[in-house]
Amino acid sequence: MVMSPQSDEEELAGGGVNHVVRVAGTVRRPTGRWTPAVHALLDHLAAAGFTGSPRSHGLDGEDREILDFLPGQVPDYPLPEYARSDSTLCAVGALLRDYHDATIGFAAPADADWYFSPQSPAEVICHGDIAPYNCVFRDGRLVAFIDFDTVHPGPRVWDVAYAAYRFVPLAALHREEGIPPIEEQARRLRLFADAYDLGETDREALPNTARARLHHLIDHMHAQAAAGNTAFASHITAGDDVLYRTDAEHIARHQAVLQAALTV
Repeated sequence: MVMSPQSDEEELAGGGVNHVVRVAGTVRRPTGRWTPAVHALLDHLAAAGFTGSPRSHGLDGEDREILDFLPGQVPDYPLPEYARSDSTLCAVGALLRDYHDATIGFAAPADADWYFSPQSPAEVICHGDIAPYNCVFRDGRLVAFIDFDTVHPGPRVWDVAYAAYRFVPLAALHREEGIPPIEEQARRLRLFADAYDLGETDREALPNTARARLHHLIDHMHAQAAAGNTAFASHITAGDDVLYRTDAEHIARHQAVLQAALTV
């Protein structure tokens, strides 16, 4: 379906690397080589009864994708209190489990392309960027994930580890105010794994996977910047890659504490 562009557009904040606008009850976003696979997945999720994602409605006359606008609050840093609560941590874990389960049986198009390369084993379709800025809340309660550009086949723990990094958070204490001490990080990590109902093997792999996911992100940022992507170049200039390396080192330094909390 192709729809005509609208003149009444409202620019939405928090687009990150994309220019995103709202037109009435829809969101318009730039497309990429991955868009057909993303739309096929969103159609599958809708058919499966998963309500925690927007629906796709084809492209408009400017070749932008059309998605549902999901009303609510999308938090950014510094996070509001409701986004840092135990209840939100558990809600993210539970919704991520529901999302992963809903992707089982998805038949990707034969020519499917993905923003990120598939990871092995391809147990589910990973979201790729579960973080507060990709979550919609209403009255402090999580209702949906958004921004599915980075979906790709992979193991459950690949997505779980990054979501845990963002929501626990598994971060070095000195990098900003409000980062909980390692003992609290370990408690919240266990809470998150329990909310997802993560299996024993994945619990053993989670800390190392979180580190691998951060290094994967760093490599991606530098590759994109080298290819001329100014958004990612600005992230590197701002020191985001250094922040991720610091957090990966933090996870390695406290791996025994984190692992013990996951396996008790």
